[in-house]
Amino acid sequence: MPDTPDHHAAAQGEFSSVDDVTARFADHGYIADRRLATTVFLLSRMDKPVLLEGPAGVGKTELAKTLAAATGRRLLRLQCYEGQDESKALYEWDYGKQLLYTQMLRDKISEITADAPDLATAMQRISEQDSAFFSDRFLAPRPLLDAVRGEEPAVLLIDEVDRADEALEAVLLECLAESQVSVPEIGTYTAKVPPYMVLTSNNTRDLSAALKRRCLHLFLDYPDAERELAILKAKDTGLPDAAAGHLVEVVRGLRELELRKSPSISETIDWARTLAVLGVQELDPAVLADTANVVLKYERDMDRALGVLPRLVDPNAELPEAGHHAHGDSHGHGHGHGHGPGQGHSHGPGGHVHRDPGQDPDGDEPDGQAVRTAKDVPGRHDEGYYGAPGAGPTRRTAPGEGQGARAFAAITRRRP
Repeated sequence: MPDTPDHHAAAQGEFSSVDDVTARFADHGYIADRRLATTVFLLSRMDKPVLLEGPAGVGKTELAKTLAAATGRRLLRLQCYEGQDESKALYEWDYGKQLLYTQMLRDKISEITADAPDLATAMQRISEQDSAFFSDRFLAPRPLLDAVRGEEPAVLLIDEVDRADEALEAVLLECLAESQVSVPEIGTYTAKVPPYMVLTSNNTRDLSAALKRRCLHLFLDYPDAERELAILKAKDTGLPDAAAGHLVEVVRGLRELELRKSPSISETIDWARTLAVLGVQELDPAVLADTANVVLKYERDMDRALGVLPRLVDPNAELPEAGHHAHGDSHGHGHGHGHGPGQGHSHGPGGHVHRDPGQDPDGDEPDGQAVRTAKDVPGRHDEGYYGAPGAGPTRRTAPGEGQGARAFAAITRRRP
């Protein structure tokens, strides 16, 4: 197939320019920046796969879907997972169908072997018919072979390739480099129209250099506020523009927290739709707290976010003391809880007054953190202290003196 710009431009559904990519993606609700649109344009002109890496939920899979919709190609998806083998990615033989044909052709097989003088001759005659049972008729194509062998142009999405084993990466290399798949029993299938191939990775492990070398590379991160708001509007969530802009700022504030899982773009869209369904016109901390489970999927993240949501909605909001409601007034620990400026209370013999960290209104109470830091000095423990550097205890436990020996002796004494 000639590899010229004229040939590509003549192909149905091809992009004419980088700006054409941006415009056609926008028509399908995907807001692409210049770098992304350029990568997609190069993918279409160079017949080269693209590897998209980045956190979950930033639009990697959606890009492949939009690419298929914008070009009118069918979408084939290979969802990768641990332990996946080539039979689920390339092809497999339809053994049930082969067996059915064998049963139906039993009489014909008997005719072929009827006058065979010995078993070896009969086997030879049957083996000559192997090609009839290992042919396209009995080949069950999986996504890679289907994308190469199919008559219609396709977009092949290899999703979350980092979850697959390294052995599957090696299987993918032939298809990625030459747009072909080899079947030992038949031969090599080469695509008449090379599929657009999009690989996605959430960076759960490093991919091989051989795979990366065969692909264009693009790292997708969370967009800036302006582009994320444009994405939100393009999805027609039903949330008023002012509230949508406010929501984007809240989500960006949540992403700055130390969360186990930061809110993704797709979850931001879900949150906007949730608020629209509830008829929200203006954001307030209460309604965000009631619906925060749409974007926060771990209890620890939820607890951490609920404490700062009022300030994210209104930077001038007064927050309750962090952590005060998280546990009760237990007198079994060595610190207390501040109940406002100068209203601490003491626990234990020392009568330690508890205030907010670093707060000392009268200037005559030492800062607790500073006291602990001052005590943390080298050499405060002798060499016999457990875990301290040095030779450690100088006397070894003699046989029969250990804890196990004493426990055994106690059991023996209790026996009748």
